[in-house]
Amino acid sequence: MEKTTTKTTKPKVKTVKAKVVKEAAPEVAQEVTEVKPAAAPKATKEPKVAEGSIYIEKGKYVFSSGRRKTATATVRVYTGKAPSTVGKKTLEKYFEYPLHISKVMLPLELTGIANTTYFSAVVSGGGIKSQSEAIAHAIAKAIVEQDSVHRLVLKKNGLLTRDDRKKERKKPGLKRARRRPQWAKR
Repeated sequence: MEKTTTKTTKPKVKTVKAKVVKEAAPEVAQEVTEVKPAAAPKATKEPKVAEGSIYIEKGKYVFSSGRRKTATATVRVYTGKAPSTVGKKTLEKYFEYPLHISKVMLPLELTGIANTTYFSAVVSGGGIKSQSEAIAHAIAKAIVEQDSVHRLVLKKNGLLTRDDRKKERKKPGLKRARRRPQWAKR
């Protein structure tokens, strides 16, 4: 049977000469031992955040990208109050229809952080509908990257799944992807 030895940590002892008082003789100076406690863990200064919200330091952002059909969106999600932008336009100017705006804002509203966060997005390709869904996909991924508590809610609503349905390419000898020329008997 092997003996295992455990190391016990002893506090560091530092020997310091005490200051000589004017009335005392220099030969009376005593040695005093100071006990230095072991290093305590440093406290982190994190602000208290309400439950169900993400915290990003001021000036920092969470980056993510999302896709739908041929549309690709890159999004930066910030904490604070500011208008959300797509390209260099506000969300309301870029997406004219309220349906597209509500689709983009859906991940923020489901997680309850719509009033405390904003985003800036750059989107290319596709149409307006697929662009709005690509931005929503990117925002949902950014929220989960920052705080995984919201993953279940976003996953149940289908916002974390990339919708990869695209138009099928045209094949040679056919009129479209699968449409064959009409058969004629004579």
